[in-house]
Amino acid sequence: MKNFKLSEVDILSNQDWTFPTTTYYGPGRFNEIGKFCEEFEIKNPLIVTDSGSKDLPFINNLETLLSKYDIKSEVFYDISPNPRDDEISKGCDQFRSGKHDAIIAIGGGSAMDGGKSICLTVNSDTPLWDFEFEQPVPEITKENAFPKIITIPTTSGTGAETEITAMVTHLEKGMKFCIWHPDVRPIFTLVDPELTLELPPKLTAWTGVDAMVHSIEGYCVPGFNPLCDGAALESLNLISKSLVLAFEEPSNLLARGGMIIGSYLGGISFLKGLGNVHSISHMVGAEFNTHHGLTNAIVLPPVLNFNLPGMDEKVKRMSEAMQFEYHSVEAFIKNVEQILDRLNIPKGLNEINVPVDCAERIAQKAMQDQAYATNPKKASLVELKEIVLQSINQAR
Repeated sequence: MKNFKLSEVDILSNQDWTFPTTTYYGPGRFNEIGKFCEEFEIKNPLIVTDSGSKDLPFINNLETLLSKYDIKSEVFYDISPNPRDDEISKGCDQFRSGKHDAIIAIGGGSAMDGGKSICLTVNSDTPLWDFEFEQPVPEITKENAFPKIITIPTTSGTGAETEITAMVTHLEKGMKFCIWHPDVRPIFTLVDPELTLELPPKLTAWTGVDAMVHSIEGYCVPGFNPLCDGAALESLNLISKSLVLAFEEPSNLLARGGMIIGSYLGGISFLKGLGNVHSISHMVGAEFNTHHGLTNAIVLPPVLNFNLPGMDEKVKRMSEAMQFEYHSVEAFIKNVEQILDRLNIPKGLNEINVPVDCAERIAQKAMQDQAYATNPKKASLVELKEIVLQSINQAR
């Protein structure tokens, strides 16, 4: 791989973007959160994060920054790595009892999924699953309008800060579903690479591969969408320069900036849809509560081996964006696997306690996932079960 460098002038300077939502980017911009909340007349937000982040410094720092502007706040942290429907109900109860006027979702994808899910249901009294992607869009009136929501990513993975969707586990069915509404768009997102400097190497790797998967799968989804495709290729360009560097040099702010922008662009790229890495990973996560990014990382090679033959032109463009020397399908998959090896990604789901006997059940559930429908190649149950088995036993 050629050694193309990141632009320090661009990545370490403040930027304000309006697409796909108002975005304040730059190292240290987290410190401006109080000012931004004041501008949007937010006086008592509920801070939503995941259970693993509740004691991390950025939560206390956020409360302190808000208090400087006389903005009250409270923290709801009862969100699992794979958010569950019963947790969303508890968050709604806390929002109402605290008479909150907005939500600040801060953390990884689970925190932002949790925050958006609370936002969907807390004022409308509409059942959570009425917002499932395949259902008719519920009508929301001015009287029960969604509260304002702000997103602040502290990992470089999901790209959820830009989106209007959330993934939630349906406990009774043991499945993940996508919920959404076109009006649940953050009033702004604050993207500060300094927030990711303390991210441990494992989470840097797992969330970083998640971002890479978003851009690969989003780009491979059929259909003409040059906005999403352009975002995917630039995301892969930045990730290829930044991910291993951020993993091996955790304090490298330039690499952290490249990753958090790459993740942001990945979130835009999969507005086209996703593929069977995600359809499988969603169901594995729902059943076994595995880390989403890590699960994606393990499942990626078997799905690439199924999807990419015959997609030579798209593979060439992705390969060029990632500065690989050779651009065949085989070379692309090999290069991706080398990145996974460099990041110490396990070589099978069995290493994270996913049993072989779940393969057919996971495949059946995956076929009901929205991402299955947009995978570039139609996979039968037999084929999908074989991909799951490969992912469990020896993914690469």
